[in-house]
Amino acid sequence: QVQLVESGGGSVQAGGSLSLSCEASRTSYIIHCMAWFRQAPGKEREGVARIRNGGLEPFYADSVKGRFTISQNNAKNTVYLEMTDLKPEDTGVYYCAQSSTYSCRLGVPRGSDFQFWGRGTQVTVSS
Repeated sequence: QVQLVESGGGSVQAGGSLSLSCEASRTSYIIHCMAWFRQAPGKEREGVARIRNGGLEPFYADSVKGRFTISQNNAKNTVYLEMTDLKPEDTGVYYCAQSSTYSCRLGVPRGSDFQFWGRGTQVTVSS
């Protein structure tokens, strides 16, 4: 198993910035991808950003491209999501996830490709 713990959520006004962190426990699993998903009230979970282990091939949803940056610190076993120019529509619970299946590398991040999940951290952006 992999335990993931998110931190860094909070409330901010539109145009502001927040940084999320996700610390992972050590594991014997081969992790192919790390990702951030979010879920707004009444909406389906959305894959926001994904990175392949080693910091390769970052992927971003169109809704956050140019504003969010996903990165990885192997030494700290931590994945980050830097969010700038935040908008009210970015509001939601943000979940960190990791995948040990190769299919996580392909296309838009799908929740079904990720086996390990954090409990989530709330991000609220006010207008």
